[in-house]
Amino acid sequence: MTTLTLHASGPVAPAEAWERYAEPARWPTWAPQILGVQVPEPRLRAGLEGRVRGPLGLTLPFVVEAVDEAARRWAWTVSAGPVRLRLLHWVSDGPDGGSTTGLRVTGPAPVVVGYAPLAQLAIGRLVRLLT
Repeated sequence: MTTLTLHASGPVAPAEAWERYAEPARWPTWAPQILGVQVPEPRLRAGLEGRVRGPLGLTLPFVVEAVDEAARRWAWTVSAGPVRLRLLHWVSDGPDGGSTTGLRVTGPAPVVVGYAPLAQLAIGRLVRLLT
């Protein structure tokens, strides 16, 4: 297992960046690798199960493990057959206003390393103003 931590800062207020995480229907607006999300509820909560739809019709199940609204942190596990990635996300105040988001990805090294560029792009978009 390998763990990789990524960060991105941008002008979006921390409360807005958090809402972009907290409402799964909004994920495709900033995460280009997510084309759709299927969840039975509109907001993250521990125990929430769903599916993310990616490129080429790939659909992967996920389970939200933990959500701390006050701390703006949440964790989930995404599965692809026997391969599992655990992702921990957080949002904090940025160094010059705006927000900083972090992502810690844990899983098999080739998957973590392969996913890192897409993840970096996505979290960078999370904290930028969307048009």
